[in-house]
Amino acid sequence: MDGISLLTITVLAVFVGFEVVSKVSSTLHTPLMSGANAIHGIILVGAIIVAGQAADPLVLAVALLAVVLATANLVGGFVVTDRMLEMFRGRRDREGPR
Repeated sequence: MDGISLLTITVLAVFVGFEVVSKVSSTLHTPLMSGANAIHGIILVGAIIVAGQAADPLVLAVALLAVVLATANLVGGFVVTDRMLEMFRGRRDREGPR
């Protein structure tokens, strides 16, 4: 597959992903983020495997970039999920026992 085709697929995937996520109601974001975190964990493992088997320096550089971005996305997803779950806790739960 040539570079223009890959770029076209990437741009279309970004637009479709944005439209799908923007239409999700706020009550469904926490379960959606949990599923997304699981997917990003699989992507991270795949990127690590590709980086470990890379023979070409360019492939290794792209694979390491994928590892860094997947890690940032995974950690960010867990942070956002934790903050959203914090919003659903009551005031008494946040203050702790007396």
